[in-house]
Amino acid sequence: MTFNPKADVSGNKARRRGRTAAVAGGGAVGLGAVAVLLISMFTGVDLTPFLGGGADAGPSGGAQSEGTVISECQTGADANEADDCRIAAASLVLDDFWADYVDGYREPVLTVVDGSTSTQCGTASNAVGPFYCPPEEGVYIDPTFFGILRQQFGASAGELSQIYILAHEYGHHIQNITGIMQEHPSRATGATSDSVRMELQADCFAGAFIADMTQQKDPNGQPYMLAPTEQQIEDALNAAAVVGDDHIQQQSGMTNPESWTHGSSEQRKRWFAIGFSQGVNSCDTFTVAGNEL
Repeated sequence: MTFNPKADVSGNKARRRGRTAAVAGGGAVGLGAVAVLLISMFTGVDLTPFLGGGADAGPSGGAQSEGTVISECQTGADANEADDCRIAAASLVLDDFWADYVDGYREPVLTVVDGSTSTQCGTASNAVGPFYCPPEEGVYIDPTFFGILRQQFGASAGELSQIYILAHEYGHHIQNITGIMQEHPSRATGATSDSVRMELQADCFAGAFIADMTQQKDPNGQPYMLAPTEQQIEDALNAAAVVGDDHIQQQSGMTNPESWTHGSSEQRKRWFAIGFSQGVNSCDTFTVAGNEL
């Protein structure tokens, strides 16, 4: 249980969309990029061109209609029962959290994907994984992706792990609207590349949110979320480790730090922990020396 069952989460603006397919395009950043790399490594088909150039990528087929509101998600009890409602409710808490840190904060558009749907950054589905699409300022997530993490990659993918994954994608939104992506447009690979630094910062932002999430309250003064247990925090750290570049590469029997885009398992866990213990202001991964990442 991560939500206060009495909390009012009916104000979330998440929408459900899907059941169609589109040709993949460029521009997505986040855990979805990891899924594309996994497909590349396990099938031998090079899909990395579909990852594109982050914030500089343009439309590649356009988005669909806005979808339907997830109206069944009304209370914290609902969020504790269903993955899609949990994601929708957590977006409300994330918006409140980031509004306190970013002047003129703009909420991203959260789409819970049902099957697959086209976006300006390519197809969103559980095969691609959660991602942030900068041109749309949109987060896409198919809750069935959590099952893939559990079954194929050994992640616990419990409640807090799911919220960590969403918070990581929100971290990319913060990078986009505050100009961090524009300041660091390079998509070069390597253990100390800006690509890795971008992902580690998003992990750090996620950790900072999870440490503070119990402070956000609904319109009636009820806290949205309950304090995480030690086991839940371990589960979230496990999810971060599973999507480390070294762990992913080990699944295919090779390790090549020069091709890294997201950081090692140890780095991802460490930057999550830094954010958790020290807060948002500790998350400047771009000024850290490479040997300190």
